[in-house]
Amino acid sequence: MIYLIADTHFGDDNIRRYENRPFATAEEMDEALIRNWNSVVKEGDLVYVLGDFALAGGERELLERLAGRKILIKGNHDRASLREYREWGFEEAYGLPVILDGFWILSHEPLYVNENMPYANLFGHVHGSPQYRTCSSRHYCVSAERIGYQPIPLEKVKEEIQKRDKK
Repeated sequence: MIYLIADTHFGDDNIRRYENRPFATAEEMDEALIRNWNSVVKEGDLVYVLGDFALAGGERELLERLAGRKILIKGNHDRASLREYREWGFEEAYGLPVILDGFWILSHEPLYVNENMPYANLFGHVHGSPQYRTCSSRHYCVSAERIGYQPIPLEKVKEEIQKRDKK
């Protein structure tokens, strides 16, 4: 199964406060994110992390605690090199958006697509900002705040977008 998540910001106490995340400390947030991740992702599953994985330091240890295979699309807070992310345990790391199955553009920041284009954009970066809807017929935000702080199955994203297409 394929899952998506963005903006986990492991170890980042500032994001906990800025985004009013429901955790008393960064450590509590990290443990909840790990627990939530491992409650849905199994060892053979693939998780696309759409940026802003962790505050610098401890990535290798975090990745070892998270189930499944992991691919990173770097975000604006992911400062290490692509090589370092692969050495730490990501199966692959990309500095640019990736197109999955010829239709899904996976990026950290939202990209311009409209209903006449043959693509849909799955993204993070905007967290809970009301300026961006969670779902439209061509966009879906997978920032941790919007998806219950756990990876969301790609199939569920597809279903939500299809519902929007019918409206």
